[in-house]
Amino acid sequence: MTTVKAATFSKPTPMGVGIQYNPEILDWFPFEELDVDFFEVLLDNVMAPLDGPHIIKPASRKMLERLRTKCPLLAHSNYGCDFGFSPLEETAAVRRHVDIAKTIGSPWVADHCFYGDESWLDIWSSPVQFSQVEVERCAVRAARLQDIYGMPLAHENAAYYLACPGAEMREAEFMARLVEHAGTYLHLDLHNIYTNSVNFAGFDLKNYLDTIPLDRVIAVHLAGGSWFGGIYHDWHDSRIPPQVWYLYEELLSRTMPSAIILEYQGQAHHPDTRVLGGQEDGDMIREDLARAKSIWCRHFPDAAVAQEREVSL
Repeated sequence: MTTVKAATFSKPTPMGVGIQYNPEILDWFPFEELDVDFFEVLLDNVMAPLDGPHIIKPASRKMLERLRTKCPLLAHSNYGCDFGFSPLEETAAVRRHVDIAKTIGSPWVADHCFYGDESWLDIWSSPVQFSQVEVERCAVRAARLQDIYGMPLAHENAAYYLACPGAEMREAEFMARLVEHAGTYLHLDLHNIYTNSVNFAGFDLKNYLDTIPLDRVIAVHLAGGSWFGGIYHDWHDSRIPPQVWYLYEELLSRTMPSAIILEYQGQAHHPDTRVLGGQEDGDMIREDLARAKSIWCRHFPDAAVAQEREVSL
């Protein structure tokens, strides 16, 4: 196939460890009291409706301005419909997310490697077909979108519960080929990898890291999940499990991502998701965050010192 390269961007400078600023738990969890290096912002939650006059919801704009005075913000797009079949110019990614990512000064933007269309009904956990045809189609869209953003674009691997019909390769192979042909990057969700390894026989955790180009990993998600209906779900409603901590250690022994991001949320995925709240869950989040930072500093002490020096200046 013909490689479709986007504009060339350097891998962003390492930023450290932060957390996704999730409005679902803002009513009880004090995000802004945390000692973090950045907040990850979900663009879908702050964008204004596509049929309205605003790019950002007015109330969300005030929130973003306040957060930017505390620490850097990172942009994450869940439902940009990047890999759907609508013209790219008609997607939420281009019509809203590009401007928001630039407004908040994000050094890169992450997107989900999901299908999607204007309905936004069947996107979550609907991964693209892992085929060569889809590598080529998605690479063209990804390269164009990275050019439009004017910053690195990092694709997040999916947690999924049924294999997409017509798949010709494993997800790790698909992601590796996608970034090679598009010239884009990876946002590696370690809990999504773990979730798939639990739900699919023969899914090799270590082989995933052996397959993807680790030098293209910009950011990393850490999270926990729950069992429901005989399936393990990526619900971000529990402690980070031991297997994910193992993957985190293994990853950092091989490469240095630019950012490590923890995820916690409410009931967005499913009505049976455990509702977080109270002192115990607050302690859980703080303890996971402290552990993630400790592991980061142990692997990259020079980067940690440099970050402290920059803050002090």
